[in-house]
Amino acid sequence: MKPSVTWVLLADGTRAKVFQHKGPGSGLRPVEDLKFEEEPLKAGEIMADRPGRAFSSVGGGRSAMEYSSDPVAVREANFVRRVAEELERRHEESAFSRLIIAAAPTALGTIRTALSDRVRQVVVTEMPKNLLNMSTPELEKHFGDILVM
Repeated sequence: MKPSVTWVLLADGTRAKVFQHKGPGSGLRPVEDLKFEEEPLKAGEIMADRPGRAFSSVGGGRSAMEYSSDPVAVREANFVRRVAEELERRHEESAFSRLIIAAAPTALGTIRTALSDRVRQVVVTEMPKNLLNMSTPELEKHFGDILVM
């Protein structure tokens, strides 16, 4: 019987890491080629131009227009979708059979919608927490009960 390989995805809107667990006693090991990182940017750094101005419908006043979407949120959603696409590709290659996701709440919501049904079926736990700054021993302790299988 092939051992159950569990992947642990840690993510926020600009960074993601994947760790692998191959069974009891194996510990968590980073999947080296699965580190994603984008420089966190503010809206003003993403949108080079200021939003335009519009004339008031009554009178001669003008007021600033607002962006139709939050550029930071759109950028972070695109980043998380790229991570989900890579997970889909790796799952098709049978790289893992179980998935644990711990992500910042907003990123977790985006990941949920971006994952295919096939990958969602292997998700054993979701945690709305950003654990990217935890050390590997702390992560092993945190996920100990879930990783035992």
